[in-house]
Amino acid sequence: MTTLGDLSAAELLAAEESGVRLKRQAEVDGLLRLLAWCDLHSVDPQGRPGGDRLVRLGGEGTPETSELCLAEFAVASHAGWIATSHRAAAALDLRHRLPRLWERVQRLDVEVWVARKIADLSRKLSRAAVEIVDISVAAARDLTPGKLIELAEARVIEADPAAHRERIAAEEARIGVFARRRRPGDAVVDIDGQAGVQPITLRLPTAGAVEFTTSVDEVARALADQHVPDAEDDVPTMDQFRAHAVELLADPYAAVRFLEGLREPEAPPAPAPTRAPRKATLYVHLDAAVLAGFATGVARVEDLGPMLLEQVAALLRHRSVALRPVIDLNAGASVDAYEHPAACKERTHLRTGGDVFPHSTSRTRRLDHDHVTPYDKDGPPGQTGDLNDAPLTRRHHRAKTHLPYRTRQLGLGAYRWETPHGLLRVVSRYGTTAVEPVRMGDGTLVGEVYAGRYDVRDDVGAPAAI
Repeated sequence: MTTLGDLSAAELLAAEESGVRLKRQAEVDGLLRLLAWCDLHSVDPQGRPGGDRLVRLGGEGTPETSELCLAEFAVASHAGWIATSHRAAAALDLRHRLPRLWERVQRLDVEVWVARKIADLSRKLSRAAVEIVDISVAAARDLTPGKLIELAEARVIEADPAAHRERIAAEEARIGVFARRRRPGDAVVDIDGQAGVQPITLRLPTAGAVEFTTSVDEVARALADQHVPDAEDDVPTMDQFRAHAVELLADPYAAVRFLEGLREPEAPPAPAPTRAPRKATLYVHLDAAVLAGFATGVARVEDLGPMLLEQVAALLRHRSVALRPVIDLNAGASVDAYEHPAACKERTHLRTGGDVFPHSTSRTRRLDHDHVTPYDKDGPPGQTGDLNDAPLTRRHHRAKTHLPYRTRQLGLGAYRWETPHGLLRVVSRYGTTAVEPVRMGDGTLVGEVYAGRYDVRDDVGAPAAI
């Protein structure tokens, strides 16, 4: 009997990839069994008052099913009734309201939990409106789960802006500042204790929260600059400086005295407390459908997600907005230097959205801009530029540098990766696509098989693979 210890590195990787698909298939089979159970119990039981009845678990357009039938299926699933009801609602939504996404789930391209999350987010949309969500997420199936869910979130907002405004109003009615109630024993408990501290939760409108955190960061940096250590180990973290900044801002007069004390002594007194406008950078990507009035534009704010345009306007209040020329992401440039210019880094980030290591979920701007083709100080000119720029986290950069990864940039924002043991991936704005290698008996790579992509169309029926 072969054990895992008998497998080579390549065989272990192949077994892991097979295990991922088997796990996804098992989850799909579970949804199919649940759908069959719902179909089996879709006839009106016509029970006594207070007894069984037909209910609609999913959104508009999904069939009704027996309410009480799910109790027994929950027992078989080793799960609770409510959890099973939620699972059934998502399964019905996928089959009847999101057929393109459901097809990708059955092909094991999208994980079940991601598809269920998208079904939950879009449940209140009409059957006609939910189609925009279905088309978009099915076409973007190779995105990481977080990006795919964010895309669905944006499409839900775009499909029904009025409903989203109602959600915003309802949430803003619940704003407040809340101090966590102290529980007996909190002063001496070791885990999550409150010895000398008091947790506070702030629930603010998004624009106000951004202004508050920005102010706290500014004061925290000033406190750090002014800090004089009392001992060698007196090195507060930035989190501690932020906490001290909040304490200081709680006393506005003390905060004003501190900030005024930062001015140069010879500087003339200011007529009134003023603050230089904070800067904001706004990138506008216009689509022909939006310009023609056929669709509603939705903005995406880094670290905050999709927003209505009026929410963006609230974020930009009190900000100094610089107008810049349009950045052409279809063009690039090269320079005769080792460091990538700031303009090149900006274009690459706007094309890729973050780390381009296969399946990476990192979207931070704090990345190393690696030369895909290693830089040669004695090589030809123009080695640094848009066509030789791969943003990577430091850990991924180290792996690429010190392990035998083979990487090639296929174009602007597109990268082909081959891992040390032969796994092939292509990373682009569509996400990470698995590539099937074609090898000779001795392992020599002679070809590659790429999965067909969806051609997004607005006509009736499922989009065609190309």
